[in-house]
Amino acid sequence: MPPTEPWEYGEEFTEAFRRIVEMRYCLMPYVYAQARLCSEEGYPMLRALFFEFPEDPTCWTVEDEYMFGENILVAPLVEEARSRNVYLPPGSWIDYQGGRTCEGDRWHHISAGELPVIMLVRDGAAIPRVELAQSTDRIDWSEVELAVFGGGSPTAEGLVCLPGDGELHRLRLERDGEGFALEGDPLRGRVAFRVVRPA
Repeated sequence: MPPTEPWEYGEEFTEAFRRIVEMRYCLMPYVYAQARLCSEEGYPMLRALFFEFPEDPTCWTVEDEYMFGENILVAPLVEEARSRNVYLPPGSWIDYQGGRTCEGDRWHHISAGELPVIMLVRDGAAIPRVELAQSTDRIDWSEVELAVFGGGSPTAEGLVCLPGDGELHRLRLERDGEGFALEGDPLRGRVAFRVVRPA
């Protein structure tokens, strides 16, 4: 049986593993909200492309990509290569790490960013993130960053669900000049939101 500790695979692998885990911790508000949404709707958290895009015939043939919640598409790197061909469903998609916008309903050759993972976000998605913490019980939920992936969309939407609350809060943002501004405050001051546009 192969070892499960990342350091058994060398320093470079260990560093990449650490940074991917850190990204996951920063994405915990997205993970938490999507898990709540999935439990309410009876959907799997990780789902084949055809589940989210049943009208797109190509999505039914793609077996090595998946949706992580409703807004993030993941194309795993299953070999040593740092790039691969990725099919994107209809709509616009933004590279999570690089910020490049790609039109959907076609194939693209996409390179991994600083981290060895290919993730794309739906245009118009506001992904909630937090500062890195050592464990989930140390996350500061009083300050949440909304990373708006809005290439050409006039609005953006996201979901937040606070631990212990259990209620999904839908966030809507409107384009405001070069950026976006949150409409209202569904959490009534319990969270300080900071809106950013990823580079």
